[in-house]
Amino acid sequence: MLNQFKEHIAVNFPELLENHFLVACSGGVDSVVLAHLCALNKMDFSIAHCNFQLRGSESNMDAFFVEDLARKIGKKIYIKDFDTISYINKNKVSLQMAARELRYRWFEELMKINKIKTLVTAHQADDNLETFIINLSRGTGIKGLTGIPVKTSSISRPLLNFSRAQIMQYAEIKNLSWREDKSNLETKYLRNKIRYGVIPKLKELHPGFLGNFAATLSNLQGSTALLKNYLSELKQNLFQQQDEIIKIPINSLSKLEPIKVYMYELFHEYGFKEWNDVVGLLSALSGKEVRSSTHRLIKDREYLLLQPIHPSGVEKFVIDTAISGTITEPLHIKIEEVKAMGETSNKILYVDKETLNHKLSIKKREKGDYFYPFGMSGKKKVSKFYKDEKLDLISKEKQWLLCSGDAIVWVIGRRGDDRFKVTPTTKYILKFTITE
Repeated sequence: MLNQFKEHIAVNFPELLENHFLVACSGGVDSVVLAHLCALNKMDFSIAHCNFQLRGSESNMDAFFVEDLARKIGKKIYIKDFDTISYINKNKVSLQMAARELRYRWFEELMKINKIKTLVTAHQADDNLETFIINLSRGTGIKGLTGIPVKTSSISRPLLNFSRAQIMQYAEIKNLSWREDKSNLETKYLRNKIRYGVIPKLKELHPGFLGNFAATLSNLQGSTALLKNYLSELKQNLFQQQDEIIKIPINSLSKLEPIKVYMYELFHEYGFKEWNDVVGLLSALSGKEVRSSTHRLIKDREYLLLQPIHPSGVEKFVIDTAISGTITEPLHIKIEEVKAMGETSNKILYVDKETLNHKLSIKKREKGDYFYPFGMSGKKKVSKFYKDEKLDLISKEKQWLLCSGDAIVWVIGRRGDDRFKVTPTTKYILKFTITE
């Protein structure tokens, strides 16, 4: 196995031969064999061990064992004790999720502090099969059936080509010692039920089952790569980026079949889960929206609008009426007194300073707001003005209004109010310029 490992590293993980990396070691047989193989291959690495303090003295013995292993192979070790039970109670997560979140957060911190680019874990072929079956049992798209990634930007898994049987055989031949976590034998956990109840039966079906599974996984990964390329091209054609908003024409989406599959593949990365509701947006009334924890998808006339969700902030900013210079919140606007009107554009507003009888502020639209659009007779509701301007829902939400007291002076960047315009009798002219 050592020769196979050396060749595998040289061909598929040459970067591990050139750079220092971190090995995650629990003390179990897989991670012990990984550490020994890396050491025998004269690779430069440190070891990290998590003590979740879930099994009393047994957990501490695991930590002592890994510390002794690191000393024997001459490697630096990092050990972290976690109060896992408190974390579970505080965050309301499962034991497995808590352990995962705690260890990977710590690994990231450790790597950042020590400028280590790669974490190496001991996932092997049987782990891959278990993960496949877990995802299959829970319902998943094709991505969930492609197994554990061999590499990511920061994690490498060089043992995925080796089976649990190969690793155990190597450990026994080399007379290696390791720690057994008795919780790995408890069938109350789904992974253990699959490990001891399902996988042995599958292997009985065919002596080469694990190898055949690896070939199937490779085919699925190839199909996924093709799908990814196709979806990337489809998004380039459909997704129209405008600042942080993505507009997708509903007419083009509706022609895709099967539509539910397309909607899942196009939008699942944004955290959406209620797929009947997402698909329903295509025929919903304008204004209907579906939210994930990070994004919202809105029906707006002939488009779906995809936008990140940001925490709601201040909706009104007060401006000193004597101000001159530039304000920066919520917009960058230069305010100056000028002797005469000059250039004009939708980014510039001139007003009669003496008409500004109240404090200036910048705010979002409120129900019932109205103004007197410059160049028009009479007043108009701001909501009607937005509609006439054909603003989409997100643009309406982002639109700011410059006000003097309760009166709207400027629908910023769009239309000034006639009541504050410069006239032949104006003595003092105030100029507002959007600078960004």
